[in-house]
Amino acid sequence: MKPRNLAIVLTTGLALTATACGGDSSGSGGSGGVSITVACRPAKTAPKLRDAWDDDVATFEKAHPGVSVKSTDQQPCFDPKTFAAKLAGGQMETVFVVPVTNYGDVIAKRQAKDITASTGVVKNFGDIKRDVRGMVTKDGKVYGVPNVSYSVGLVYNRALFAKAGLDPDAPPRTWEEVRAAAKKIADLGDGYVGYGEYGGGNTGGWHFAQALFSRGGEMVTDGKAAFNSAEGKAVLHNLHDMRWKDDSVGSRVLIGWESLMQQMAAGKTGMMLGAPDVITDVTQKFQGKAADYGITGVPGGKASLAGGEAYMINPKASPAQTKAALQWIDFQFNTPGKGRFDFARGKANGEAVGVPNNDYMGDSPTGKAIAEGRKANAVLPVENYEPYVDAAPGITPKPEPEKAQELYAVLDVAMSAVLTRESADVDKLLADAESKANSILAGR
Repeated sequence: MKPRNLAIVLTTGLALTATACGGDSSGSGGSGGVSITVACRPAKTAPKLRDAWDDDVATFEKAHPGVSVKSTDQQPCFDPKTFAAKLAGGQMETVFVVPVTNYGDVIAKRQAKDITASTGVVKNFGDIKRDVRGMVTKDGKVYGVPNVSYSVGLVYNRALFAKAGLDPDAPPRTWEEVRAAAKKIADLGDGYVGYGEYGGGNTGGWHFAQALFSRGGEMVTDGKAAFNSAEGKAVLHNLHDMRWKDDSVGSRVLIGWESLMQQMAAGKTGMMLGAPDVITDVTQKFQGKAADYGITGVPGGKASLAGGEAYMINPKASPAQTKAALQWIDFQFNTPGKGRFDFARGKANGEAVGVPNNDYMGDSPTGKAIAEGRKANAVLPVENYEPYVDAAPGITPKPEPEKAQELYAVLDVAMSAVLTRESADVDKLLADAESKANSILAGR
């Protein structure tokens, strides 16, 4: 899951206004043309990906005479440290990416353009799964084009499993099995971490929610915090015992989303919660050995936090800019064999093709075409991901709770506490978090 990519580390309190958004409202590109700015150009440190993007821009401009596309250099393309500031400062692109946890805030505060009348520009918009489209729809109006949808699983290092005497083809299905496997991996020696987890930066609270849902718990019920429950206590007690009794989660408190993926790529961490795109980053961005990594369904299997992202349009965009922006989204992010779905080019460029990391089109004709293209050009060991594929249909997707980022920040405290203090009082930590969460939910 990356916010990114897909792995998403998110922000709180988007105190923004629609009039604060940037972009050239005239849409003038000179000589009667139209100019748009677009987010998510790959970094200079990934030259092949960057060249492919630039080639796509050139191809798109040739197919749409008069349209000029300017790409912004920011990776990750959603950065919680700058997102609110860019909106407030009038610096947001014409086309910008929004993670699922921020849809509600952006839409409610009119920071994204109503594109209901123009969704037909995105030719396969109707093939996007209904529930995924529903997340960017409010009061019958559409405010974005989803391009990522995923559920959480358990990413694991098959090589470490084998080294620790575990069966890589039979990954853990319960949290008890996760704990037992983590202990065996940690027992390999200094520097080995059986199971990696976060304690801050909202990622701690985010993973708390994931582990809670997998056990059948709830974050919020009827507008009140519901995580101070048997399931919530089990999340913290299990993590506490893995840290202080088993010494299987390491002594570092990780905060940034990428920190744990870097640790996984180094080959010394056995397991972590994550969506399939974690494998893409671990193997491609952080140079982990592709054959070493697999993914299975989330332990417990009761439910999984659903994640994703959508592209939205700056509300100051002119009609001409809006059309051009949607044409770009259609070309680059929604057409089989083109843009990001040019798997043949990805294979030639050494990209990590083969991870089943996006189900937003479901089994629609477009979804099937994307899946077939991915499989035909796979360079990764797709058999390593079959446990996840097999488990996913039986796991209930759960949306983010209301006020998600504020709640995650509150629960960071509890996650960090059990990782740093052997004497941490789980009951008190959750009671304190419940009180603060209820104040947040009540708007106090």
